[in-house]
Amino acid sequence: MRVLLSLSLIACISFANLAQASTTSTKTAKTEVSKKKAVVLAKQTIDGKTLKITEKTDFYTVRILKSDGHVVDLHINKKTGEVKKD
Repeated sequence: MRVLLSLSLIACISFANLAQASTTSTKTAKTEVSKKKAVVLAKQTIDGKTLKITEKTDFYTVRILKSDGHVVDLHINKKTGEVKKD
C-alpha cells in the first residue's frame, strides 16, 4: 500500500514538473529581449562602457566605448537576441 501511494505521488510530481516546463518554454519564446538584456548581451560580446541605447522596430543599437578608446555599435535582435557588429 505504501509503495503504491509513493509511486502515485512521484508520478503526480513528475507530471506537474513536465507541465510547468512546457508552459515555461512557450512563454519564453513569445517574449522579446528587453533593453537591459540587450546591454548584457552586448557587453558579453564586447567589454566596455555603455554610451547609448537606441530602440528600433526590430533591434536595439547599443553603443559601447572600448578600453582602447574605440566606439562600437552593436545591433541586438529583439526576437532572437542575436548580436551583430555595425
